[in-house]
Amino acid sequence: MTDNSVIREKRRDAFWIIINRPEKRNALNAGVIGGIARGYREAHDDKDVRVIVLTGAGDKAFCAGADLQNSDAAFAMDFSRPNADYADLLRLSQNATKPSIARVGGVCMAGGMGLLCMTDMAVAADHVIFGLPEVKVGVFPMQVMSLLQAIAPPRLVNEWALTGEPFDASAAQAAGLLNYVVPAAELDAKIEWLIGRIVDKSPTAIRRGKYAMRAIASMSFDQSIAYTESQIALLAMTEDAREGLKAFGEKRKPDWPGK
Repeated sequence: MTDNSVIREKRRDAFWIIINRPEKRNALNAGVIGGIARGYREAHDDKDVRVIVLTGAGDKAFCAGADLQNSDAAFAMDFSRPNADYADLLRLSQNATKPSIARVGGVCMAGGMGLLCMTDMAVAADHVIFGLPEVKVGVFPMQVMSLLQAIAPPRLVNEWALTGEPFDASAAQAAGLLNYVVPAAELDAKIEWLIGRIVDKSPTAIRRGKYAMRAIASMSFDQSIAYTESQIALLAMTEDAREGLKAFGEKRKPDWPGK
């Protein structure tokens, strides 16, 4: 049987991954997690894709977290496997070399917060409510913490996780979770604007830059500077770098070869 819980479609330079369970507030299940992972892989396999957009169908929810209608399945684990599928999705996102944007048009809770944090940029409608309510049902946002703690201030993360109480879009933006907050009617226009600011830049520079940022995240300064000084030398040897410098000298827009 075909699983339509995630829609994956290419829109010009962008690859859209849309969680398609609006009647369930786009809650996570095995089909959703697998569909998002497939979307990331498909986007990276297509050389013409420049950016990934992750969103939820409808205007009620981006993702409300795990599907708790079947609570036994929501937290079921195969203890013979060392990895969990949701954790593997977060790993996949962090190793991605194409930029990603979260389009948050509705509630973003629990595991949905992990999806938000796994993207590079995020835009939300101003009515959206966020939260980590896991402690209200006797669990904790364990996997989400792996990404969230590197984005938001520790005191706020502590409050969100330990109280489980929701917060609004302005608080999310102030904490660094969002790049922009806009009225719902302007959300798609802002996403297209942000896509446009990415796709006219060097795909090679972005690809190698994301790889480098990931590599240096856990390095000391001395390790990081030694690594990045070699990376800039390698980047300068690419065709994109040559084209960028030539276009600058000729006062024209670059025609990126992507190599």
